[in-house]
Amino acid sequence: MVQRFIESEFGRQSLLRFLERQEMPFTVSIGRGGKRTDRQNRLFHLWVGEIQRQNQDESHEWWRGYCKLVIGVPLLRHEDEAFREAYDQSVKGLPFEQKIRCMMEPIAMPVTSRMTTKQMTAFLDGVHRHFAEQGIILTVPDDLRYAGLNAGVPA
Repeated sequence: MVQRFIESEFGRQSLLRFLERQEMPFTVSIGRGGKRTDRQNRLFHLWVGEIQRQNQDESHEWWRGYCKLVIGVPLLRHEDEAFREAYDQSVKGLPFEQKIRCMMEPIAMPVTSRMTTKQMTAFLDGVHRHFAEQGIILTVPDDLRYAGLNAGVPA
């Protein structure tokens, strides 16, 4: 599957040229918003490390999978029909621990990598809220604070 983030007229024209060369039949999907930012991604990985250090009973990868499953999956199931269908057919009926393994390497079902900037903002807000309620302290460094952590703030 080809996926492109279009943010300029040049990108739009390039996409049109690409579409003209495709053999029919084919399927096209268009979504609003840009992909998550590198800053958002770095903040999530920083937080997973902090969560793991404060919950040493599980690995870094396990906590990454946990966040994807508990916070990211409900968000994408609500907003992304293709994701919902794939998840519901393949993962939904599995026990919790197997679902987490599906989120972890080597399977690593795409969750955060499918998110737009806006969805990643909601995901990060959810991670922060979820772990704050458990007394887990997550840093919000000044240089990353506005990477989409607060809704409405440009990434």
